[in-house]
Amino acid sequence: MPPIFEVSSGQLHSWLVAFVWPFVRILALISAAPVFSEKAVPRSAKVALAALLTLLVAPTLATIPSVPVVSVSGLWILLQQVLIGTAMGFSMRLVFAMVQAAGEYVGLQMGLSFASFFDPTSGGSTMVVSRILNVVAMLIFLTTNSHLALLSTLVESFTVLPIADAPLSAGGWYTLALSGGQVVASGLMLALPLIATLLTINLAMGILNRVSPQFSIFAVGFPITLLAGIGMLQLLMQYMAPFLTPRFTAGFLSMLEVLQRFRF
Repeated sequence: MPPIFEVSSGQLHSWLVAFVWPFVRILALISAAPVFSEKAVPRSAKVALAALLTLLVAPTLATIPSVPVVSVSGLWILLQQVLIGTAMGFSMRLVFAMVQAAGEYVGLQMGLSFASFFDPTSGGSTMVVSRILNVVAMLIFLTTNSHLALLSTLVESFTVLPIADAPLSAGGWYTLALSGGQVVASGLMLALPLIATLLTINLAMGILNRVSPQFSIFAVGFPITLLAGIGMLQLLMQYMAPFLTPRFTAGFLSMLEVLQRFRF
């Protein structure tokens, strides 16, 4: 009796190639992108999500190089997919780096530079204000369905930059480095109202100390600065969503631009 289901080694190789290379790019992005790469998300969940997305995306891919996975060319393509996925995730993470930079500026002006703790996400010490703003940015990222837009951009990346054994152009890394230059500028723009207010308060207390030397500026200055900073943070929260939503969109466009520059 002939076998009901027969699979040749060539078919197994084509299925393996069609799964492994998209899987590596998707897993690299999930490991580097904000929200998905959080330490609170189990590694098994990240791998399962990457495998599920690969099963959905792989049948839609037009052409995949027929190169053996266990070969020099196959390892080169594998490394390329890791670099591409990591670059895409890092492009989006720059938006959250801008929020964390704004929190650092605000914390220094409020006098909370000593209020820091170990952040497992960044792997170092982070100010409390920076962590709070980062959590708020994540909530805005989820409520605006930007995580779905991130996955949509990931699927689109296979059309913009198909899987191939051609070398990546250095223009993509240059574009990514230019995007990193916006972190400081955007962080200052987000923290500017609070910095300007606290600077005005510090100037006023400095003038008051010169007018009345018996006035204990150190006993009164810190509580006033702290209360004013908390009040300004409360006012700042309602403007974070309108400020960050265009930045998320710009992050998605930056991802696609990096991919396009990789081709030339």
